[in-house]
Amino acid sequence: MSRAMDAQSFELLIHGMTCASCARRVEKALGGVAGVREATVNLATQRASGVYDPRQTLPAALAEAVVHAGYTVPSLAPNRQPEEEDEQRTLTRNLIVSAALTVPLLAVAMSHGTLPGTDGPWGRWLQFALATPVVLGPGRRFFRLAWSALQHRTADMNTLVALGAGSAWGYSTAALVAPGLFPHAGHGSTPHLYFEAAAAILCFVLLGKLLETRARRRLMEAVRGLVALQPKRARRLRGEAEEDIPIDQLVPGDTVLVRPGERIPTDGAVVRGISAVDESLLTGESLPVDKAAGAPVFGGTLNQSGSLTLRVLKTGKGTALARIIEAVEQAQGSRAPMARLADRVSGLFVPAVLGIATLTFLVWLGLDGSGEGFATAVERFVAVLVIACPCALGLATPAAVAVGTGRGAELGILIKGGAALEAASHVDTVLLDKTGTVTEGKPSLTELIDLSHLGASCLLSWAASAERESEHPIARAIVAGARERGVPLLPTEDFRSETGAGVEARVQGHTVRVGTPAWLGRAGIDAHPLEEDAQRLAAQGHTPVWVAVDGALAGLMAVADRPTEAARSAVHALASMGIETLLVTGDRSGTAHAVAQALGIRTVFSEMKPEDKARLVREQRARGRTVAMVGDGINDAPALTGAHVGIALGTGADIAVAASDFTLLGQGIGALPTALQLARATLKTLRQNLFWAFIYNVMGIPLAAGLLYPWTGWLLSPIVASVAMSMSSVSVLTNSLRLRRFHPAVPAPVHPEETTP
Repeated sequence: MSRAMDAQSFELLIHGMTCASCARRVEKALGGVAGVREATVNLATQRASGVYDPRQTLPAALAEAVVHAGYTVPSLAPNRQPEEEDEQRTLTRNLIVSAALTVPLLAVAMSHGTLPGTDGPWGRWLQFALATPVVLGPGRRFFRLAWSALQHRTADMNTLVALGAGSAWGYSTAALVAPGLFPHAGHGSTPHLYFEAAAAILCFVLLGKLLETRARRRLMEAVRGLVALQPKRARRLRGEAEEDIPIDQLVPGDTVLVRPGERIPTDGAVVRGISAVDESLLTGESLPVDKAAGAPVFGGTLNQSGSLTLRVLKTGKGTALARIIEAVEQAQGSRAPMARLADRVSGLFVPAVLGIATLTFLVWLGLDGSGEGFATAVERFVAVLVIACPCALGLATPAAVAVGTGRGAELGILIKGGAALEAASHVDTVLLDKTGTVTEGKPSLTELIDLSHLGASCLLSWAASAERESEHPIARAIVAGARERGVPLLPTEDFRSETGAGVEARVQGHTVRVGTPAWLGRAGIDAHPLEEDAQRLAAQGHTPVWVAVDGALAGLMAVADRPTEAARSAVHALASMGIETLLVTGDRSGTAHAVAQALGIRTVFSEMKPEDKARLVREQRARGRTVAMVGDGINDAPALTGAHVGIALGTGADIAVAASDFTLLGQGIGALPTALQLARATLKTLRQNLFWAFIYNVMGIPLAAGLLYPWTGWLLSPIVASVAMSMSSVSVLTNSLRLRRFHPAVPAPVHPEETTP
């Protein structure tokens, strides 16, 4: 047996990962296990997957490697509840506790004793009493994770948070308990305290972690929603007997019965019956597909109008729905970790700060080895740590994301978090689904050609009256079109319908037939005179429907799912932003090209299955493009999760919304340019925030270390360091709040002649 055949895949659920550094650490730990050929860690889904040789290692060894790296595998910790809901509840509770203590702490600290009862020792001990539960309670998780990172000789965002909060709280506690250790603190025997800084750091970072957990939970709902579409039971036929069984007991060759309104349990072929089946989860198309004996059917699709007897062809992971679920899971697994700039620089920033602080302490202690010199060295050491405190760094991303997502909500755009905003800001290629995304999502009557000499209104009245008793979507579109035009619907007699062909009825004593040319041909009616018009309409993306009255060809109607004006404006706006737009649909080539031509889209991919759309996304990414997929159907879920940015319409399927990073409400597709412009503005703000978060460190650390003291006599006290740290935080918050005034740029209006040939 070959080595390739011996390889097995693995997947582990991992708890405790908080940043890109964590994901890299787990990947390194798994990659170091003997027999592991490939290991990938997805921070968004909290899962690790890969391939290993079972002859060299066991699954337990993989889990042990993760645990040794400092993280938790739920299967090895039965007392730990692995659900995301538990993590979200814990973060919510910790945030509430932290905020409840931090808000009054900020008020006390910023009042500088002006509030009654906050002056003197009482006020200082009150700050300690408010800050300590935050640091040792909700903040304990960051110190634990930072310690784990230190044990593995690395640094991450938790290290920055623990360093900033710990140094501020530790120095303040020492200054409170033994103020005599700091004779140069600036207030004589009452050195300044930084308890509010320690609590604020932890409070804001907890808020960011809560938002990330909610986004991760929504991401996993996509797979759970797809699984829910699979029926749990099926009616298996054994001769004349009918038995209700779980679908996992079905095997190829079984015969099952599916009644109207039920979902088809598995992939198969029709043995008996005629019906229309809604296959929108596979094709995204609103029109159902007529099924008769021999026609293929797929598990999870909805049987609409008639009973069907099916022969089972595929079960389990071989079904079309199972392949969609697998595609969604693979797309989620291939998504890049949500690494942020703060995570990437922390590995160098933290050791550098610690090194500078330690060197500062040793130099000052070497200059004066007395007790007063030791206190001065400690003060310089703490000043360096405080000026380097990553409070603004911790605020840089959450503040911009919070304001950006809030402004998005005001504009009818729901955004899952900072990773989605960052990815959307780089989008240069947009893939648009057709039905329901750039079209109205339902067929409507678009044209009527009259050969009857009865008049268009009379012909439409008779045809719509004949179609009124039909449940077919095309029939409903014709009836709705008659009502919109104020055409009366008349009583009918002898109504007869043939699925997939057409209807016949008597209207005011006349026999009216509406349907396909073959349906008319069975009554001896020649449809050839309107064939050229029918071909023209079909080429434009319309569905032609023939009408005959009393055995003679009377006219032709056209039904189509028309593109929206909002979609045309959105495509024009995207072009003005330098973004390439592609139309991707499961519909026929002629219809797809007609819609694309009306919208001004040059590149079209038609007759695409869900896995084809996901493959196209991968191909575009391989070309170096940053891809956004926009869709509204279940069939779009694999492509939505595989793209850099998945964008769903709020009116679309719940699965599409759950699998996406952005959801467009209200304006629908018309809000797409606004969403991408907001993402670009937010990323620009985030970069500015990171600049301001670091600039005070770069300028202040040399002063805090006393580098300029021999020439200028300047020494940056912890008080001034605190002011600088506060200024960086204020600048970050103020800069982020500018996003509240964001308004989308309006491109020049598009004129019909720009897109109509």
